Amino acid sequence: MMSCGSISSEVDDEYEKLVIRMNPPRVTVDNTSGRKETLVKVDSANKQGSLLEVVQVLSDLKLTIKRAYISSDGEWFMDVFHVVDQVGNKLSDVGFVDRIQQSLEARALSHQSVRRSVGVQTEAKHTSIELIGRNRPGLLSEIFAVLTDLKCNVVAAEVWTHNSRLASVVYVTDEVTGAPIDDTDRLSKIRHLLRYVLKGNRDKQSARTAISMEPTHAGRRLHQMMLADQQYRKEDDMGQEEEDGTDGNSKPLVTVENCIEKEYTVVNIRCKDRPKLLFDTVCTLTDMQYVVFHATIITEGPEACQEYYIRKMDGCAVSSEGERKLLIQGLEAAIERRSTEGLRLELCCEDRVGLLSDVTRIFRENGLSVIQAEVSTRGSQAVNVFYVVDASGKPVQSHMIDAVRSEIGQTSLHVKDAAGPSSPPEDSERFSLGDLFRSRSEKFLYNLGLIRSCS
Repeated sequence: MMSCGSISSEVDDEYEKLVIRMNPPRVTVDNTSGRKETLVKVDSANKQGSLLEVVQVLSDLKLTIKRAYISSDGEWFMDVFHVVDQVGNKLSDVGFVDRIQQSLEARALSHQSVRRSVGVQTEAKHTSIELIGRNRPGLLSEIFAVLTDLKCNVVAAEVWTHNSRLASVVYVTDEVTGAPIDDTDRLSKIRHLLRYVLKGNRDKQSARTAISMEPTHAGRRLHQMMLADQQYRKEDDMGQEEEDGTDGNSKPLVTVENCIEKEYTVVNIRCKDRPKLLFDTVCTLTDMQYVVFHATIITEGPEACQEYYIRKMDGCAVSSEGERKLLIQGLEAAIERRSTEGLRLELCCEDRVGLLSDVTRIFRENGLSVIQAEVSTRGSQAVNVFYVVDASGKPVQSHMIDAVRSEIGQTSLHVKDAAGPSSPPEDSERFSLGDLFRSRSEKFLYNLGLIRSCS
């Protein structure tokens, strides 16, 4: 017999679905108001996670968010994004509105619970393997070698490292059939051997793998995995700069203060701009159980400034120094996890079984350590990006790259330096974080009649 609580929960879910169907997200795209950017405006009924859903859709469409103005007080939220495509141009794809509309509606109607475990799952086209453990030189090479030995073909993967930890989501199929791997005994063997590799000689307790059958989004899961791993707290325990090659001089500036008059906690972030930065910070705020009510995001040249007015899920502002410190550490870690420090290597070649095992072995044998990777296949082609440093976390020497390219192929492996900053626009202005809300965000929200002036 179904309990009263279950019936009540189902009624609430059906009511929420009805509200969403009656008030679907409205997406408008303005290509005329901005000289260099396209304006995307999203209005929708408000619910927990609405902002993250919108930002995730924009990130998945590979759009760069140059500015954003966000308000979600009450039962409705309105977001305005100034976006460009991957090469910095205004959007020209007429199908963009339909794609984002469909994506947002699909996400709004889904009620999948947020998973907190690490695992292996089977989807329609592949099996997803999630791993987390202590990083060490050559670990990624060992992981891909094990998968090759187990007759698994890697079709896609994403790898992050931070504070001596590695987290990865790897998508595989059966080497022979090309189908998902769903045999229970085989999955158990894969999980056991990969956990053995992750443990090594030093990580006897915290290396983790598991099995789950639910859908996943790689970037979303990696944030959840590393947050659950509490790797952002290890920075204090280490008593030194991160061991993954991150330069201390590029550390993001994060401040957290309470706005007593408005009963908000104000979070200001200033750091080097990069793709998916907004997605990463919103993910972390959501996973740390904070609700964003207002926000302003502005990119000035190579630098990004973000300001959030947030509260905890219970409606209160941050109330203790310990909580403030954890929030700062969590946001710093979220920004640094996907940092593009290191040398960017792009591998484009005919895909084959064991390709990643061979490539990462060559990296290891020539003293290169992978600090971030994004692996994909497009038809029969492998399109892979690696960020590498040497085994001690320092910039790689040119002779090391020459040796690697000679083995892999000069035409297949291309070198791109990720450290070169972009030039600021001619009309950019310098401004202080303390003035950011009053000068831009508050003016925008005040004109909408959503808040009163703080002056």
